[in-house]
Amino acid sequence: MTTTAPEPTVGAPRVRERDRAVSAYAELSRMVKERGLFDRRHGYYAVRISAAALAITALVAGVVVLGDSWWQLLPAAALGMIGTQFAFLGHDGAHQQVFESSTRNKWAARVFAGLCAGLSHGWWMNKHTRHHAAPNQIGKDTDIESVVVAFHPEEAQRRRGLRAALTRHQGWFFLPLLLLSGANLHVDSVKALARRSPVKGRWADLGFIVAHWSVYATVLLTTMGPGKAAAFVGVHLAVFGLCMGGAFAPNHVGMPIVERGAKIDFLRRQVLTSRNIRGGLVIDFLMGGLNRQVEHHLFPSMPRPNLRRVQPMVREFCATHGIPYTETSLVGSYRAIISHLNEVGLRAGDPFSCPLASQLRA
Repeated sequence: MTTTAPEPTVGAPRVRERDRAVSAYAELSRMVKERGLFDRRHGYYAVRISAAALAITALVAGVVVLGDSWWQLLPAAALGMIGTQFAFLGHDGAHQQVFESSTRNKWAARVFAGLCAGLSHGWWMNKHTRHHAAPNQIGKDTDIESVVVAFHPEEAQRRRGLRAALTRHQGWFFLPLLLLSGANLHVDSVKALARRSPVKGRWADLGFIVAHWSVYATVLLTTMGPGKAAAFVGVHLAVFGLCMGGAFAPNHVGMPIVERGAKIDFLRRQVLTSRNIRGGLVIDFLMGGLNRQVEHHLFPSMPRPNLRRVQPMVREFCATHGIPYTETSLVGSYRAIISHLNEVGLRAGDPFSCPLASQLRA
């Protein structure tokens, strides 16, 4: 499905309605601010950070106690989940959600990402900023550019041979591929630091990552044999990738793709390309609050726990102004993802498919 901007000289009533909605969004933002929903939630984050720190301390103690045993695969899986929670805290800090001070948020994000999760904050911040500026837009959002998965027809049509054949059924491979995405994140992070292209805080990130993996390797190699250590790393990264991918993929994959050069106002760009996931506290925990993706994209600096409070206001606002607001279950989101990816692959392999007709049918 593709979203394109309306021509400015056509459909004047629609343009006026769009302008009214944008103006109303400014009023919505004012109401949200008056209700204190942008205020920092220090108590919430103090509990989150303390819980994560206690969890990683207990896990390291458990690894030392278990010693050279295959039971180590259980804490390996737990480490994947704990690492994801640190990554979520890094995400919140990067969005200025934790502290009033921009500097403190930046360093908190760098510590959570680099020292605790082993990823470069500068590398991730660069790509994530582009994502928020133009979600799901070809040529701008690097989250939909991949050498493995074709997220849009333009990429799928460039593929030939075995890659093209696999792409036609890529939706069925997507979930298994998430198991590899954790390792891929770490490789991309290190590659970004090794390139000459600018990365903010390169040396700080490098120092944190070296410290992270040095402690990691020391603990493993002093408590278990090389074979079990390798298995530990494999399980850890597989669970980390599954948790990270499982939190981020449902938010935008399968939502409208914006063509190159298309102009869309901020409000519709963020709402139309985002998908919310229904669920209670378990979904909130597993997805780090990103299950309220529409609200997060409209108010990226809003502290995570306040997204739940602003959601009814945003839902009502979208209904009033006729803006489609997408919300589904976690299972429903993956059905949509698999269907979309398979459709992209199959459409690229059909020389008689008409893109315009496909858009109109959608």
